[in-house]
Amino acid sequence: MTHWQDDASRDLMSLGGRLALLTRGEGSAVWDDEGARYLDFLGGIAVNCLGHAHPVFVDAVSRQAATLSHVSNYFASPGQLELAARLKRLAGTGEQGRVFLANSGAEANETAIKLARLHGNRSGRTTILVVEGAFHGRTMGTLSLTPKAAYRDPFQPALPDVRTVARSTDALEAAFDGTVAAMIVEPIQGEAGVVPMPDGFLATARELTRAHDALLILDEVQTGSGRTGEWFAFQGAGVEPDAVTLAKSIGGGFPLGAMITFGAASDLFYPGTHNSTFGGNPLASAVANAVLGHIEDADLLANVRARGTELRAGVESLPLVSGTRGAGLLIGITLSAPVAGEVRAAAQERGLIVNAPTEDVIRIAPAYTIGDAEVAEFLTLFGAALSAVAASTPTTTDPEEQK
Repeated sequence: MTHWQDDASRDLMSLGGRLALLTRGEGSAVWDDEGARYLDFLGGIAVNCLGHAHPVFVDAVSRQAATLSHVSNYFASPGQLELAARLKRLAGTGEQGRVFLANSGAEANETAIKLARLHGNRSGRTTILVVEGAFHGRTMGTLSLTPKAAYRDPFQPALPDVRTVARSTDALEAAFDGTVAAMIVEPIQGEAGVVPMPDGFLATARELTRAHDALLILDEVQTGSGRTGEWFAFQGAGVEPDAVTLAKSIGGGFPLGAMITFGAASDLFYPGTHNSTFGGNPLASAVANAVLGHIEDADLLANVRARGTELRAGVESLPLVSGTRGAGLLIGITLSAPVAGEVRAAAQERGLIVNAPTEDVIRIAPAYTIGDAEVAEFLTLFGAALSAVAASTPTTTDPEEQK
């Protein structure tokens, strides 16, 4: 164990992770304390949309930190107002939309839970529907919406009246009754292994929530801010929610989350029902405005779509790869054997950062700025990692195939 690992074991909570001690980054590359370089195709788990130390990010932090960084929620700031108006425009809410600015995806989703409660209070409805495989956060409220026993069971009892629905339109239709206040769903489940909702699922959810006077809330913490090649995944699906949550890429690495409401859902909160000391602070708002503005001005969404298609085509013929799924630059690479952990480790040994959300899926979420060089390097390093794991993975032959 190296010195920094000793320090981490002694001083930090034992929560896993910490695969290396990273000390600096530039573009899509990071370096560790021993000077080893890595191609970063995880991007802080879909966060660093402009890569590392991008001039737009650095300039926004520097300029705003030199003027005003924090004023509390008793005051507004120009950047906060600009960001709220920008998010409404990008989401297409129209005039009636509203924005709440928080500090993380979990906080944004906590806000969504309270929105669901306020809506349900009008008719005495308390049930919130979630989808199997969902991950909405690790706070007590968001953990209650996350039907993964390993995460939730140590902290039971969870919030009551949360019901899990299978990923099918039939199950969705059967789940709605007079108790449902809202449904919260990720258009693509990142932590489940980059699993998109089935065709027609979101449209059916929209129809059913409207028919039963329930809210449709989309968790776009991973998919929002352009990650899928659209500003929001719901835009590609042709569905308008009552609210959408986002974080991760919105600040390009600066902690920030948000909830955007549409239509009548915008009128549910009133003074005293919610707030955040740090949410929408001038520094975070300035960085988000700069990041989102640059994505728009540089037409990076077109690059997200093009590079996503290129990467998915490039990995299809590599060893152990059985397919891909996702959208834009949120890609799940499915493997033909449960060796994702070994592939991740082999990739890091060769200078490539990816992650393994499940035992048979590798997830990549690189910067929107990647070009030919980064794509070529990724395919070379990832191919080498896959070949190394394939060479050491025992193969079994079906006796029936030998007949």
